[in-house]
Amino acid sequence: MCAVSTKLSQEAHDRLRAEFEDLSTRGKIEIARRIEAARELGDLKENGEYHAAKEEQGKMDGRMKQILAILDSSEIVGSIDATSVMTGVVVEIRYEGDADDETVKYLYGSLEERRDGFDVMSPSSPLGTALLGRKPGEIVEYEAPRGKLRVKIISITA
Repeated sequence: MCAVSTKLSQEAHDRLRAEFEDLSTRGKIEIARRIEAARELGDLKENGEYHAAKEEQGKMDGRMKQILAILDSSEIVGSIDATSVMTGVVVEIRYEGDADDETVKYLYGSLEERRDGFDVMSPSSPLGTALLGRKPGEIVEYEAPRGKLRVKIISITA
């Protein structure tokens, strides 16, 4: 089975690498301390602190595996020039029929690209697929669950 490549900006790649390093060092030490402190409280069967720490340890291990899988299968996209829709840009669109001031902005890319204040649009979604490589001013049509929709690309920013 072939792994699917995730396109990441250098910024997102660096952020994931830093998160992994933090979890694998400080995070593991902190969890180990919490588990040890909870063990010292006695009976583990009914020790809520112990079970909570073990659950958190499992979640942290899962996140570390997820990050490694993403990093191992990722492709770093080049610099973002923001002249067309590509991974890492913020694209502002207006749906056909909406007022001129009714626009929405999305961060285009994987969930790992997310930034505060923007919902993420996946390149594999119907709209994401239709927008890839398009430029401001273009009108794009795509198939939505309830029929075809059209959007106008208002702006693209890095």
